[in-house]
Amino acid sequence: MLTDAVTTLSGVGEKRAEGLAELGITTIYDLLYYFPFRYDDLKVKAIDEIADQEKVTLKGVVVAAPIVTRFGPRKTRLNVKIQIEHTVVLVTFFNQPWLQDKFEMGDEAAVYGKWDALRHTLTGMKVLATQNSEHPSFTGIYPVNKHVRQSWLVELVKQAYDRDGQNLPEMIPDDIRAKYKLLPEQAIVAGMHFPQTPEQASAARRSAVFREFFLFQLQLQALRQQTDATSNGLMIPYDNQALKALIATLPFELTRAQKKVVNEICADMKAPTHMNRLLQGDVGSGKTIVAAIVMYAAVTARYQAALMVPTEVLAEQHYAKLTALFQGFPVNIALLTGSTSTKDRRSILTGLESGEIDFIIGTHALIQKAVNYHSLGLVVIDEQHRFGVNQRKILQEKGLKPDLLSMTATPIPRTLAITAYGEMDVSIIDELPAGRQPITTTWIRKNQFRQALDTIKTQLGLGGQAFAITPLIAESEKVDLQNAEQLFADLQGELGPQVSVALLHGQMKAEEKDTIMRAFSDGEIQVLVSTTVVEVGVDVPNATVMLIMDADRFGLAQLHQLRGRVGRGHQAAYCILVADPKNEQGVERMTIMTETNDGFVLAEKDLELRGSGEIFGDRQSGLPSFKLGDPVGDFNSLAVAQQVASQIFAQDPTLAQPEHKMIQRYLNSIRQKNGSLD
Repeated sequence: MLTDAVTTLSGVGEKRAEGLAELGITTIYDLLYYFPFRYDDLKVKAIDEIADQEKVTLKGVVVAAPIVTRFGPRKTRLNVKIQIEHTVVLVTFFNQPWLQDKFEMGDEAAVYGKWDALRHTLTGMKVLATQNSEHPSFTGIYPVNKHVRQSWLVELVKQAYDRDGQNLPEMIPDDIRAKYKLLPEQAIVAGMHFPQTPEQASAARRSAVFREFFLFQLQLQALRQQTDATSNGLMIPYDNQALKALIATLPFELTRAQKKVVNEICADMKAPTHMNRLLQGDVGSGKTIVAAIVMYAAVTARYQAALMVPTEVLAEQHYAKLTALFQGFPVNIALLTGSTSTKDRRSILTGLESGEIDFIIGTHALIQKAVNYHSLGLVVIDEQHRFGVNQRKILQEKGLKPDLLSMTATPIPRTLAITAYGEMDVSIIDELPAGRQPITTTWIRKNQFRQALDTIKTQLGLGGQAFAITPLIAESEKVDLQNAEQLFADLQGELGPQVSVALLHGQMKAEEKDTIMRAFSDGEIQVLVSTTVVEVGVDVPNATVMLIMDADRFGLAQLHQLRGRVGRGHQAAYCILVADPKNEQGVERMTIMTETNDGFVLAEKDLELRGSGEIFGDRQSGLPSFKLGDPVGDFNSLAVAQQVASQIFAQDPTLAQPEHKMIQRYLNSIRQKNGSLD
């Protein structure tokens, strides 16, 4: 059976089973779907056709007995000579002494390795065939470890396929497979592991990639359906006239994009289904005012609203802004953070439980056990990727299954939104408010650093403030980068004692960081030297310069986030990138930063140049790690898979139709394995 442990195969003992488990292989099913990451073309070539250092297969007769030489601890060299027509070639294998038994005088052998044209020798990598074995012309290369060798893994896959290859269930319904010309499961597995030609491998990969995306999208659709069905979502009958009255008091007019997303969110809140929406907007696009309006909508329907943010400084800034915004409105707003005094905390907890407090703004303090809500109807999470899935869940479970609005200033291309947020509805603010000052971005080399100093001095003279960002906080022998401590010392020396310069980095205690950020926000510090801890949206309207050292070490999305820390007031703002890129891609990345302030354009470019994993970094982002498919390179397949999975659930929500039986079984197995579909 496919669910049998790999130990049921011959040759798999405890040690080998441990090695396979490290690769994620514990069952026959895991093994059959553990696909090669690339293929080697092993066609035999004539010697005069081979380029220097080319990887190639040579086939000839063994004309000298193989000799193994030992030249250090666990280091060996195996030499064997084979004759190809009238030429004798020396083949050398390093640290593979066991291959000695593969060669017998007079036998024919096929070996694969790297050709040295000058010496007329081959550095062998593997023996493909001997007198009594077949020579494959095209072979897969698998990710392996020190306990699992390529050749043994290939033999194990063959054994598993011969035993259970005919038992593979068809995960993709027949009509979909026919429509998109996809291979059946057995043909996918055979084509991926044992292709005879590159074309066969390509056809198998196309179907395997779709299958992987399809199964992932099924999980997202099931999660969305599960949320809608089980949450008994709140209907929040907000007072539209009260919202209009609030909007009329604003000192500016909402942009077209802001009006659109307010309408989308409010429609969700009024609907009986549970809202799970992502508000995506570039730095400075006005997400906070949108959040304020929809939180007020909840309050007009006699529900409470909570805004959770990642840092105390940011919580305090939101509290100050919202308190000013709702002056004269019947809204009771409170702030709850780790720094809240015991007396105030006790009063706030009482007010939340009684319903006296309408808005609560805070950090993860909002999800502590002692915090209880009277009628929490809306949860807004700012910079949502900074919170883990469990933290978001705890806050949702605090109320009456409240609606959830997540916000992010990290522009996510449509390419990735399908994978990262497939279970959420997405609203996008795709324009900046009128009058927002564009940030002038320049890129200079390190030997032009004096120009950056001149800009900083000029801006400080005009009453502005400056950020100076660097990727490291201490000396590193491995990476030769400008570090925060050195930059701090350099700027202190250059700017003189009359300029207040401070250092901020991730290894400081939270209280220390908050103290420095408050002082910078209040204008007591003029230049803040920092690592990327300032990336989270802190608002310093007086900051007009963002200096980023070794800018080529950051992704475009991260550079854009950092750049967005300045230009929040009415003065012109400047971002200076200091970098000596080592390649063309680095030059291209620095150049595009100077050409556009559009975060979505940059995010698409970052995705194209670096891939999804580099943009989001940690697992908290929710991005899946696909084994085979590439969300960027295989985007068309991903988009079709999402569309197909969505249609299946729209037409057959309970998966009761016979053709969906395997899908239902698959999703049930995922639930049992993980406890849920999250």
